[in-house]
Amino acid sequence: MSKKSPSRALVDLSEFIAATPTRALPRPVTEKAKHHILDTFAAMITGSRLKVGRLAIGYIKSQGGKREAQIAGTRFRTNAVNAALANGMLAHADETDDSHQPGFCHPGCVVVPAALAMAEKNGRSGTEFLRAVVLGYEVLVRMNKALGTRALKDRGHGPYSIGGAWGAAAAAGALAGLTKDKVPHLLSNIAQQTSGIATWMFDEEHTEKALHFGGMPARNGVSAATMIEAGFTGVPDTLSGPRNFLFAYCDKPKPNLLYRNLGKDYEIMQANIKKWSVGSPIQAVLDSAQALVTKNRLAATDIQEVFIHLPESSAEVVADRTMPDINAPHCAALMLLDGNLTFASSHDYGRLDDPAVQAMKRRIRIVPSAVLSKATPRRQAIVEIHTKDGRKLRHRTYRVKGTRDDPMVRADVTAKAIDLLNSVMRADRADALIDSVWRIEKVKDMGDLRDLLAG
Repeated sequence: MSKKSPSRALVDLSEFIAATPTRALPRPVTEKAKHHILDTFAAMITGSRLKVGRLAIGYIKSQGGKREAQIAGTRFRTNAVNAALANGMLAHADETDDSHQPGFCHPGCVVVPAALAMAEKNGRSGTEFLRAVVLGYEVLVRMNKALGTRALKDRGHGPYSIGGAWGAAAAAGALAGLTKDKVPHLLSNIAQQTSGIATWMFDEEHTEKALHFGGMPARNGVSAATMIEAGFTGVPDTLSGPRNFLFAYCDKPKPNLLYRNLGKDYEIMQANIKKWSVGSPIQAVLDSAQALVTKNRLAATDIQEVFIHLPESSAEVVADRTMPDINAPHCAALMLLDGNLTFASSHDYGRLDDPAVQAMKRRIRIVPSAVLSKATPRRQAIVEIHTKDGRKLRHRTYRVKGTRDDPMVRADVTAKAIDLLNSVMRADRADALIDSVWRIEKVKDMGDLRDLLAG
């Protein structure tokens, strides 16, 4: 029997992953990667102070482990696998981290922690780390597209963790220095570790969600890379032939999407960064509310009624939740009262019971909109404010700030990072960390950032 040739998907991915540490990136891609690295670092550090983060840190501290990589927001070091798990959960401890709409994923909270843990473990440079992050976004999104996000959802799988495991493994494998003949073993290994079901959406406390979106796939990706690094092997090609990975998750996969225009069209360029540290469906609400308050110089005492029009699915998700940062009426009330929304205010559980906030929330109505459900770009919102003097003010946000339709620039990302970081660390240390990310090419060893990442 003749030996079967490996699939093009396997060959192209293996070569691409192995060459990542030495492959130069276009300048715009490098700049965009810095945005997402800084945004995820800030999410990890602030996440270390939230309930989910404290649980993750406590759990990993109880496990011990070789001192290879650090948990953000602390000075505790453990092995790379444990660090990836903890930092992945920290990065998605709330709703601060980035997203990628076509890939139906949150890439930063899984790829950045996996790459950071492996870069620390192996003494990799800032440039190598950044290139591995870009690779992770690429493989994560391409895998979800190859399987079909709709097909995954219809079967009850979670695209966040499915593609996430592959993105984390690719980034970690590149930083492990795996050669192109070793990468097929990496992909075979991560195929066995890929998991995740959509029941995460019933998690009220964000704990399982943080594990599903960030911690579990980050841990599994680093686990796969370190196993191959230690000499483990796998099957020659898990992407083709009988019982292959793609057909296990999808009846009609599109393996060509794994390699088409690989190295030309960078998926990180399509990723979104949230302006506001709240749930994605609330972004447009806050954009609209702030625009109305600023333009009309509204005070809370001017407001009679507020109507928030949202796509039908979004209206159901954020109408009245126990977590303040995924509760649209609560976030809108804070914006109308304060004229702004910060990380601190959006995560202040005490303000859920604030009489002024409750009084404002009683004036707010959520209106499900079939029109907005069909609108493009997605996740638009309309805010209508009826004032006590008879005015009817209206603002529709078509392009949400931070999305690919209205992307952030460096100053925007810096402003968000300052808001997050200054809530948990000294301003001078926050400034130093931000500066280190913007000059990450100068970092000779990612372990050199441990002091600043400690918070």
